[in-house]
Amino acid sequence: MSDSTAIPLVSETRYALNHRRANSACSELFAVLDEVKDPEIPVLSIWDLGILQDVVESPEGVVCVVITPTYSGCPAMAQITADIKEVLTEHGCVDIEIELQLVPAWTTDWLDADARRRLRDYGVAGPDTANCPQCGSAKTRMISEYGSTACKSMLRCEDCLEPFDQFKRF
Repeated sequence: MSDSTAIPLVSETRYALNHRRANSACSELFAVLDEVKDPEIPVLSIWDLGILQDVVESPEGVVCVVITPTYSGCPAMAQITADIKEVLTEHGCVDIEIELQLVPAWTTDWLDADARRRLRDYGVAGPDTANCPQCGSAKTRMISEYGSTACKSMLRCEDCLEPFDQFKRF
């Protein structure tokens, strides 16, 4: 199944995030945080989504995790914050601070091709296609602007008749 819409391999911001992680003095903490999944889309980590922006540790041992919500008021952020603290505590971190970064605003451009594929395999169409994730058909129609969560719309395939969520473009 292929999508007809071209997807950039890596956005400039995603490239910068990848570079920051690759050159971080806290690379082991980035790896630990890969365990933190999005509670609404558990096949993607907060890193996969681009929510995780940075991890720094002060000389005093304070670990600061910088995160960007997918949209203002996202109800999953409270759970994500708790999950970050839990996983870091389990790995020996004692003093943890979470910083919300709202600028630049999160965008679906921060999803790479692998994250988009995993979304589709999970049954959620990516932001760049309305193709049915079950059968691949392009014959779909929107049922509701609001799907199972506020960041998704509900569509239905006209071929296999299956309803599915589509991750909204932000």
